[in-house]
Amino acid sequence: MTTTHARRLAMLLAATTLSLAGHAFADDKIVKIGVLNDMSSLYADIGGPNSVAAINMAVEDSGLKAKGWSIEVLSGDHQNKPDVGVNIARQWIDNQKVDVIADTPNSGVALAVSNLVKEKNAVLLNSGAATADLTGKACNANTISYTYDTYMLANGTGKALTKAGGDTWFFLTADYAFGAALERDTTAVVTANGGKVLGSVKHPINSSDFSSFLLQAQSSKAKVVGLANAGGDTTNAIKQASEFGIVAGGQKLAALLLFVTDVHALGLKVAQGLTFTESFYWDLNDQTRAWSKRFMEASPKHTMPSMTVAGNYAAVLHYLKALEALGGNPHDGAKVVAKMKELPTDDPLFGKGPLRADGRRLIPAYLFEVKKPEESKYPWDYYKLVATIAPEDAAKPLEASDCPLVKK
Repeated sequence: MTTTHARRLAMLLAATTLSLAGHAFADDKIVKIGVLNDMSSLYADIGGPNSVAAINMAVEDSGLKAKGWSIEVLSGDHQNKPDVGVNIARQWIDNQKVDVIADTPNSGVALAVSNLVKEKNAVLLNSGAATADLTGKACNANTISYTYDTYMLANGTGKALTKAGGDTWFFLTADYAFGAALERDTTAVVTANGGKVLGSVKHPINSSDFSSFLLQAQSSKAKVVGLANAGGDTTNAIKQASEFGIVAGGQKLAALLLFVTDVHALGLKVAQGLTFTESFYWDLNDQTRAWSKRFMEASPKHTMPSMTVAGNYAAVLHYLKALEALGGNPHDGAKVVAKMKELPTDDPLFGKGPLRADGRRLIPAYLFEVKKPEESKYPWDYYKLVATIAPEDAAKPLEASDCPLVKK
């Protein structure tokens, strides 16, 4: 064989290999989604089985199954332990070929899993974890944060209460990554608006007794007691604060992260008057109402969806839209996330909005107040809208970002 013939044969074989690889990729319509969250402890009502139900709704609503795609949804309980969460995620990716991990309430778990998906070139669709570091100094090309973060909570509730005269604060803070980030971001907002932090106390995650922490808050004489915690910790702190007469004594209680399921658990008599920030409420408009009523029927707990549950639905729906636009599943996390950022986002719960270079979905936030019992007209009618926060004000500006993906 001449050199020319050998070269032509090599080129033909290379072209055939590329063609076959492209064809195989286009035909690969298998997707595995792992829902990693707290299924049994203090954050189970925020997400847990409800997040799995919402993600299954997103799979159905994407229409991909009807087009021949095979989509499987797995679930795992991280027990609020980063090592447990990473071990589950690693086993899913390595042994079960899971493409994407969703939800991850608990910032310690989310930060650890975010590092893992970067290493394995998978995807993390975070809806449950609040730390703004996931789109800040710890950001990467494989992680998306869809629903909210500590910056949004601080600039909603923290700013509003400080400007309304709550210019001295004391924090009760969950002792892990989320609590530290929320206290840090809220402190920055309070001081920027002329307020002062008089002190703080850290409590273990999943605490049942807040008496010593509340006594410190009471003795601080701070106008606002900021709860930098979530889920069962928040509801326990609020119940015990009521018993201690914190609000009756003239101090304002700020639930820096509160969910509709928390208000439902507390009841309006205890929760009335609480001010907080969320990016979703089931009764916000016709689209959120219609979807939420569908969800309630699918919910294993028969509850209205929390903000993080809604975010899981929207994030997975957009992820599947990106896979369809790619023509198949490339099993290349960074490539899929890049396509997600390129495509315009549009869903019935959060509407239209960009997915930024840092992985943050830009959406409005809302400052709510819990209604008095006599103001509630029907089941789950719990919130009064106080103010709408524009998307660009609800997320940290890109020019101030320390995310290495952001070009300045």
